[in-house]
Amino acid sequence: MATDIVAQLANSLAKTGVEEVELSYKGQGKKLDDAQSVEEMVKEIQDFEDLQALRLEGNTVGVEAAKAIAKALETKSKFKRCYWSDMFTGRLRSEIPPALNSLGDALMLAGAKLTVLDLSDNAFGPDGVKGIERLLKSTACYTLQELRLNNCGMGIGGGKILAASLIQCHKNSSAEGTPLGLKVFVAGRNRLENDGATALAQAFQLMGSLEEVHMPQNGINHPGVTALAKAMQHNAGLRILNLNDNTFTEKGAFAMAQALKHLRSIQVINFGDCLVRPAGAIAIAGTVSEGLPILKELNLSFGEITEEAALTVAQAVKDKDQLEKLDLNGNSLGEDGCKALKDAMEAMNIGELLGSLSDDEGEPEDDEDDDDDDDHDDDEEEDDEDVDVDEEEIEEEEEEEEEEESNASRPPDVSSFLSFPSPDKLLKLGAMRAMLIEQMCMKRAEAFLKIASVYKEDNDDVKNAVLDSIDALLKKAFSTPSFQGCNFVSTLLVLLGLIKSEDKVKPVLVVRGHLNALEHVASQDYFPKEYVDVLAVFLSRNPKALESCGNARNSLLSTLQRVRSEDCGHTHTHTHTHTHRDKLNFD
Repeated sequence: MATDIVAQLANSLAKTGVEEVELSYKGQGKKLDDAQSVEEMVKEIQDFEDLQALRLEGNTVGVEAAKAIAKALETKSKFKRCYWSDMFTGRLRSEIPPALNSLGDALMLAGAKLTVLDLSDNAFGPDGVKGIERLLKSTACYTLQELRLNNCGMGIGGGKILAASLIQCHKNSSAEGTPLGLKVFVAGRNRLENDGATALAQAFQLMGSLEEVHMPQNGINHPGVTALAKAMQHNAGLRILNLNDNTFTEKGAFAMAQALKHLRSIQVINFGDCLVRPAGAIAIAGTVSEGLPILKELNLSFGEITEEAALTVAQAVKDKDQLEKLDLNGNSLGEDGCKALKDAMEAMNIGELLGSLSDDEGEPEDDEDDDDDDDHDDDEEEDDEDVDVDEEEIEEEEEEEEEEESNASRPPDVSSFLSFPSPDKLLKLGAMRAMLIEQMCMKRAEAFLKIASVYKEDNDDVKNAVLDSIDALLKKAFSTPSFQGCNFVSTLLVLLGLIKSEDKVKPVLVVRGHLNALEHVASQDYFPKEYVDVLAVFLSRNPKALESCGNARNSLLSTLQRVRSEDCGHTHTHTHTHTHRDKLNFD
């Protein structure tokens, strides 16, 4: 008798599981065209008391069939989870929005409180997003925790519609005291590009509740990546960030490195195939070494990372107790670099954490030919621009002269200095020179180089004027919350000819004053120490752009190494959770 009772109890408990609240037609390959084809399904839905989840994956649902299913859902007030991925195979794009509208309207009518909405692998494009627009803004989605729209072909337009819907949902739900708290967002392979990603970033920042973000293969470049980075800072509970196969470059990587400083709950970082490049990898490594205590996986594969940057990353993860995998495959280490990385990992007793390096692309090739091509393209573009503006230049110059004569608050000497910098012109600007230059030249990297170019080691008046102006300019900038320090450093490296420009920006002729002033800046408290690492990497390569400034370059490298060493010592002294940054070897 006791055995029978136990068996009955076990059977009763088994029936209280997920199966009791879920109805599944997953993977049945049904072609559901009209109401007649779903009669049996409709009856099962109607008879299923307290239905919470419906799986329709792997079938193909037409407009009339969707309407019939929707009718059956109108009474299911406890409905929570829509598993509706891959359910429009072979359907016309025009069929999908009305089908989704019918299903969404039914859930709204039922008073459902959704937690999961999965419409992945439905190639519905921007119009498909319109099919769920009403649903996303409604009370049915105030409780939404997971939104999965992977491989839907939304495009930029769909991304903007989706972002606007989420923002409206958050606004509406907040007004009712139950703000939308989305935890999981999946939208890989959607061609969102920069505009779509930037629009979604606004929604992410507003919600601040995300724990997982998966947006691989979306054609996002550094402007979109930077927008997402800013948004992620407001999602302190983020555990997984997957942006695989987008294009960061240094600018995007710097922005992400800054964002990661705010994400102490992060466990998985997937920036593989994102072209983070050496400087970006080092910036990310700096953040990893200083925080991210529960990091489990770091993927920086296929990013054109060189040996020195890879070694810096390895050094950064050496004390991550929960790390399970470091992926640096497909980079530009070369045979010797791969061996050095493996040896370094083994020496730190974490060799088993390093993923395969079988797809390493070898050491970077000589880019001289490419550089020549880029210069040629730059010249052509400049010639084209000259043709466009030559007829207007005289008129513009006359307007500028008139403006200078009528505006006493803008001394003509400022314009003269920026056009043709000289020590005398800088001194004549007086004590307010930094403010005056900033007003005329909003691009701080360019302003920095203009001022630094007149530096004179043997003239104290000029030397002090240069350094005081630069300090005033940059101290104010780095203390401004909206200032993008990573963009400043990236632009500076481009203008100094240390990295290639994505926008065909032509480098300046580097003089000793540029490096002397940069040496001064690197020693100042206002200059973030993570950028010191970046500068050290590029300056240590002995680039041709700095050949005429050998002594100044060596002095700058020495200062950068000293600052890095002091920062590591300070960090080690004051906290047990921080680790030393790997020192680069300077030839």
